[in-house]
Amino acid sequence: MASDAGLHPPSYPWDFKGYLSTFHHASLRRGFQVYREVCSSCHSLQRVAFRHLVNVTHTEKEMKAIAEDYEIEDGPNDKGEMFTRPGKLTDYFPSPYPNKEAAKAANGGAYPPDLSLMVRGRHDGENYIFSLLTGYMDPPAGLEVREGLHFNPYFPGGLISMDRPLYDGAVEYDDGTPATTSQMAKDVVSFLCFTSKPEHDERKRMGLRAMIILITAFGIAFYLKQHRWAVLKTRKIFYCPPKDL
Repeated sequence: MASDAGLHPPSYPWDFKGYLSTFHHASLRRGFQVYREVCSSCHSLQRVAFRHLVNVTHTEKEMKAIAEDYEIEDGPNDKGEMFTRPGKLTDYFPSPYPNKEAAKAANGGAYPPDLSLMVRGRHDGENYIFSLLTGYMDPPAGLEVREGLHFNPYFPGGLISMDRPLYDGAVEYDDGTPATTSQMAKDVVSFLCFTSKPEHDERKRMGLRAMIILITAFGIAFYLKQHRWAVLKTRKIFYCPPKDL
């Protein structure tokens, strides 16, 4: 049964959680496909630009083609009017709704949150989102669920406005990976981890370099202390008083 705080999600063995592990970029590519084909109809990704995904999920040429599929509002032009144009790599992903009120009106009063920093914005983010996406079930006996809500024990309170978004075969992966519910949830969570922590791989690379430098510096310092300073550190000084004349 869900409490007011929701059922605590279990910990999953994410492939990027190791000290030296990085994102699996094939999974990021699949996760972006799940976001684009399933999640983007309701949820925005306004803090992520198309250029952020170059050489991460797609090549520059592929990302340019994807960006051009979006209509971006720009302007004003020489006449002071706003206009739309195909997207460019420097543009950010547009919201599916013109404003927050329109988003609420289209979703029965519930506002679909932006997913850019969702993993950082939720406790135990990646485990919570994966459990939420795969945790839809029939409500327990005696629990009344009003129209427009759905039972999910991992959501605080147990009742969520979002209908189950993922079903087996909801997307067709380009690389032939079977699109099961759990596989799609894993991939889209990995993608959202990247959007929340784009510095993840570089941070670990810099950490590894720093550890190599520190270990090398420690080895050199230890050698100098043991061998170069040994004579000074082990010498004994005696005081010899002058003999009486």
